[in-house]
Amino acid sequence: MAETKTTEQLKADIVAERERTLVEQFERTLSLVSVLRQECPWDRKQTAESLAHLLLEESYELIHAIDQHDESELKKECGDLFLHLAFQVLLGEERGSFSLADVFEALCQKLISRHPHVFGNVIAETEQVVLQNWENLKLKEGRQSMLDGVPNAMSELLRAYRVQKKVAGVGFDWPNDEGVLDKLAEEVRELKEASSKEEQEEEFGDLLFTLVNYSRFIGTNPEDALRKATNKFMGRFRHIEEAVKESGRNWQEYTPEELDLLWRQAKKR
Repeated sequence: MAETKTTEQLKADIVAERERTLVEQFERTLSLVSVLRQECPWDRKQTAESLAHLLLEESYELIHAIDQHDESELKKECGDLFLHLAFQVLLGEERGSFSLADVFEALCQKLISRHPHVFGNVIAETEQVVLQNWENLKLKEGRQSMLDGVPNAMSELLRAYRVQKKVAGVGFDWPNDEGVLDKLAEEVRELKEASSKEEQEEEFGDLLFTLVNYSRFIGTNPEDALRKATNKFMGRFRHIEEAVKESGRNWQEYTPEELDLLWRQAKKR
């Protein structure tokens, strides 16, 4: 039986500078989280709910590192995200709900059962068949609807995308992108014709939902596309800011035509 270390022994082992195997690094990280939970006043106060927004922020920071192709930051953000996952597991253990072993067991069992074309004798030679099998298997696991697993906490753009992918997985979809483009034109027309604020909001929502649908047909995630477009806009606007600053003039002194010229110059750059 392995000897149980005291907190002081754990701390000494955590800070010790030495080469470690992957397993040792994994155990070191879990020990570090446990020690922080015991001895740090901030960590002692945290709950699953209080950490939820930080978990989301770390996920976005990880995505930002991916977008920037910054390998150094990507490594750090992967670590930050794992820290939050480890903390959530520790809180689960404190509640007596589940252990880390339970997490990995549930994960492996789920992946094995949902990949019968890999671990069984089911034939699935296309991505579409795999997705259909995935949704059908989740229904057999006890879900009342294939939409039950779509988190409410998602951004609405990504949530719409997930909903559409799920229903498309069982064949509830447009036959091709032409139908979606026709629907887009229809939604634009209905938005123009909307007379009240409520109607405008509803039609604008329908337009966004249809745009998300079209993103699937061109093989892109709408969240990714919008994030890249926003980043592109921010980069171009920074060029305009630099030009305005170098000119010594105030923003209010610029005409719309002059700002448009700066924008076109930023696009060329």
